[in-house]
Amino acid sequence: MEKRRVMVVDDEEHFLKLLKLNLEGTGRFAVLTLSSAKDLVDQLHYFKPEVILLDLLMPGVGGLEVCEMLNRDPLGQGIPIIILSALSKDGDKIAAYKKGVVDYLVKPIEKNDLIGKIEKALSNKYSPEE
Repeated sequence: MEKRRVMVVDDEEHFLKLLKLNLEGTGRFAVLTLSSAKDLVDQLHYFKPEVILLDLLMPGVGGLEVCEMLNRDPLGQGIPIIILSALSKDGDKIAAYKKGVVDYLVKPIEKNDLIGKIEKALSNKYSPEE
């Protein structure tokens, strides 16, 4: 079985390592982690992610700005984005959904819940309410 490509962009190194370990540990995912959005476009062309897990608040370029960048990039358009955030404010969620994200998960995130959301995003049968 071919592994599905997941890109994770988050400024918390510990969180990145934990996500990579958990997702790759399933044997179903190949994971590329980035600690900032600085190299995202270059890596997008190289890694060709099938889904992107994106932190909302990062130094420099934040998650919503990254969504805008991806929407403008021909390779970024159509890649499902799942926001990962420590904040659960309705305004943040609404802004993220307006940028086209498929889901918004609040940290800490339960491993099986995250895997289920990734698989739904990959199947193109995604409904955030589920």
